[in-house]
Amino acid sequence: MFFNSLLADDTTWYPITFDSPLNIARGICFWMTIALVLGILLGVLMTRGQTRKAFLKIALIAVIGFACAVCIVLLVFSFLEDGIVAILFAPLLTLIVVVGGCAILIALRRSKLTLILSGCLIGAALIATLVCMGIHFGTGDAADLNDTVNEDVNTLGLYISAVLAVAAVVAAALFFGRHDKKGFDSASIAYASMCIAMSFALSYLRIVQMPQGGSITIASLVPLMIYSYMFGIRKGVIAGFIYGLMQAFQDPYILHPAQFLLDYPVAFSCIGLAGIFAKTKALEKVAPVQFGLGAIVAGLGRFVMHFLSGMFAFGMWAPEGQPVWLYSLIYQSGYVLPDIAIAIVVGVLLFSSPAFVRQVRKYNTVKPAPAAEAAETPAETPGEEQAQK
Repeated sequence: MFFNSLLADDTTWYPITFDSPLNIARGICFWMTIALVLGILLGVLMTRGQTRKAFLKIALIAVIGFACAVCIVLLVFSFLEDGIVAILFAPLLTLIVVVGGCAILIALRRSKLTLILSGCLIGAALIATLVCMGIHFGTGDAADLNDTVNEDVNTLGLYISAVLAVAAVVAAALFFGRHDKKGFDSASIAYASMCIAMSFALSYLRIVQMPQGGSITIASLVPLMIYSYMFGIRKGVIAGFIYGLMQAFQDPYILHPAQFLLDYPVAFSCIGLAGIFAKTKALEKVAPVQFGLGAIVAGLGRFVMHFLSGMFAFGMWAPEGQPVWLYSLIYQSGYVLPDIAIAIVVGVLLFSSPAFVRQVRKYNTVKPAPAAEAAETPAETPGEEQAQK
C-alpha cells in the first residue's frame, strides 16, 4: 500500500543518490554520521568511570562541531544549486555558526554567564532569521511557485483544520503541562537552542525525500523529544513550533497560509508532547516506556496535521477514483510513520541507559519548596539535641 510512494520514480533515496553535488554531499554526510554514532557507542563500551566521563565530554563537542559542519556544507551546496535564496542563506548561516559556538562554549564551561550570553546571542540570531523568512514568504504567489493554483486548494477545510489544530495543541500543552516549571530560565533557553539546532542538523541527513514534500531522516526529532521530557511539554511545544518555522525555509513546499501552519509550525509543535508521561509516577521506574509512549502521542499528533494538510491542500494529486482522504493517509504514512518509528527506537535505546536518565531527570524533577523540605525533616529528640551541644 503506502510503500508505493517510497518506490515511486520521483522519490529520492539520499544515501545512494549521487546525481548532483548536493546529493553527493548528503550521501557522504549520511555515512559519516553512521560512522560517528558507531564510534561513540564503541568508545562508551570500551571506557569506564572518569575515562568514560571525559570521553563523553569530548564526544559531545565532536557531535556539536560535526552537526554544525554538516549544516554549513549542505546549506552552501543548496545555495549554490538555487535551493535557498540569499535572504534566507545569510541569516541561516549566521544562526548555525552562533548556535554551534555557543553550544561548544556551554559544553566546555557551563555557568550562568555562558548560559545567559548564549541565550541572548542565539535568540537574536533566531529572530533575525525568522524576520527574513517572513519577508521572503510574504512576497510572490506560493501556489504558483509550486505548480498549482489556488482554486485547487480547499481553503475552507484548511482554515477550519488549522484553527482546530492550533486550539487542540494549545489546550493539550496547557492541561498536561500545568505542573511544569513556569517560564524560561537561562538553562532551558540554552538547551532549547541546542536541541533545535541538533534536530535541524539531523533533518538534513535524509534517507528518503518524498515527491510532494516530506522525508525520512536519521532520528531528527529525538533532540526535540528529549527536550520536552527534560523541561516539560509547554516549553517542548514552543521549541517544536520554532523548529517547524525553520523547516519551512529549509525545504519549503507552501501552497496556502493554513497549509503552512499545519505542515510546519503546528505539526512540529506536536513533537513537544513527547514529554507528556515524563512525570507519571506509575512509569517512573521504566523511563524507556515513559519516553516511548510520549513519542507515540507526539508522532500521532504530527501525523494528523500532515494528514489534514494532504487532504485539503494536496488532494489534486490523488489518483483518479481514489478518495482524497485515502490518498493523504497513504502518502503521509509513507514517510511520517517510518520517521517517527526511527525516532522512537533511538530514543528508547537512549533512555535504557540509567546514566542518561539520571541526567535528563535533573531538569524535569520539580524541587520541593524550602518550607516543604523543612517539614519533611524529622525533628530532633531531646537526647540528640543534648548530644549535639
